[in-house]
Amino acid sequence: MLYNTAAAQNLRADGYKGIWFTLGQFTAYGDKYSGGLGTYTSSHVPVAIYSKQVHKTFFVYGGTTAQHERHLLIMISYFDHKTKTVPRPVIVYDKKGVDDPHDNASLSIDGKGYLWVFVSGRNTSRPGILFKSRAPYSIDRFDEILQGEMTYPQPWWVEGKGFLYLFTKYTKGRELYWKTSTDGINWTKDQKLAGMGGHYQVSNLHNGKLYSVFNYHPGGNVDKRTNVYLVQTKDMGKNWTTVDGKTIQTPLSYPQNDALIKDYEAEGKLVYLNDLNFDKKGNPVILAVISKGYQAGPSGDPRVWTVIHRTGKSWSFDPVCTSTHNYDMGSLYIEKDKWRIIGPTETGPQQYGTGGEMALWESVDEGKTWIKKRDLTLHSTRNHSYARRPLNAHSDFYAFWADGNPDSLSVSYLYFCNKKGDKIWRLPYTMQHAQETPELLLKQK
Repeated sequence: MLYNTAAAQNLRADGYKGIWFTLGQFTAYGDKYSGGLGTYTSSHVPVAIYSKQVHKTFFVYGGTTAQHERHLLIMISYFDHKTKTVPRPVIVYDKKGVDDPHDNASLSIDGKGYLWVFVSGRNTSRPGILFKSRAPYSIDRFDEILQGEMTYPQPWWVEGKGFLYLFTKYTKGRELYWKTSTDGINWTKDQKLAGMGGHYQVSNLHNGKLYSVFNYHPGGNVDKRTNVYLVQTKDMGKNWTTVDGKTIQTPLSYPQNDALIKDYEAEGKLVYLNDLNFDKKGNPVILAVISKGYQAGPSGDPRVWTVIHRTGKSWSFDPVCTSTHNYDMGSLYIEKDKWRIIGPTETGPQQYGTGGEMALWESVDEGKTWIKKRDLTLHSTRNHSYARRPLNAHSDFYAFWADGNPDSLSVSYLYFCNKKGDKIWRLPYTMQHAQETPELLLKQK
């Protein structure tokens, strides 16, 4: 690790401008994924956190310098629930010409209220960078703490213990690692969690126990991503177990192992992981899109939004709906006896592109059956994508996402909605004042 206490950018932007991106892997039906990806990827966790101490939801996103420019800026801001306003966002780091939202950041808040921004690197060519706020609950100034090889950052603050940090290194494919720190300054060495050719993971913390759910990439090929695995630790990574408490030896090196939940590879299906949450008993619940092919277009249909739920000593696999793209990413919310999904499940103006129209789905039988409660967006000019769930989500800032035209370079706005889904706000693209009220776009009965 390279340690550094140099100041971050700490400049204010004049509004909320999301990054637009294209991967450049085209078929007759468009790019593998593209569009407004300011809240990308599902493996950047968390990207927003509600803090009851200051009654604000802090969030990070991939911004850009100006309309129709592809220049990635790592941004942070907050929604003030008391005043119902947002400030001009802060540029934590200028990615210096990089246009790739794989370099987006994740966010953590420690026990003293300091904000930690974990900026993703990319392979070994661009390092990941860690920043810390100068003052608790303040976005005004950040200091660079360290640099290192880390992609898809997933930092978790465990009260009384410190950081348990999950991330990826491109050692033999996209392999999973973890390390810990009591203060964010001094870290243990990188330890490999899984290396079976590569993985994408989502994670979440419940009552001090961290869970990681991941797929695997046969032969290191991300276009063949498949299977679902789950591991957990209740002692900051000293020991890892399966969901039923069986100790596993890390790193996991073979696809057939005790952490395997479902062998989708045997069914010839692909797995795109979206979110991980917990039922009222603390059992893990996974949201994934299950597909038949990696390319954009109907060849991969059906793309089935699926809820994978641990019940008793077994798992259930329940369909929610279908959509038109593998990267139609949404989030799973579980509160008492009502479960919700918010995501781009409906066909958007760019039919076969990333994202679509946002919808709210609900289940009252623990994910067995689902009904679409309401459409959040309709008649949009650009697809909406990557609906993200804030940690400790407040009912007034319940999901956070961006829009963009996946077929051609476009403007990208940022949005959030409330818990009921009957109100949607758009963050101000250009600001005239230091604090402004987001624009209310939708108000339904």
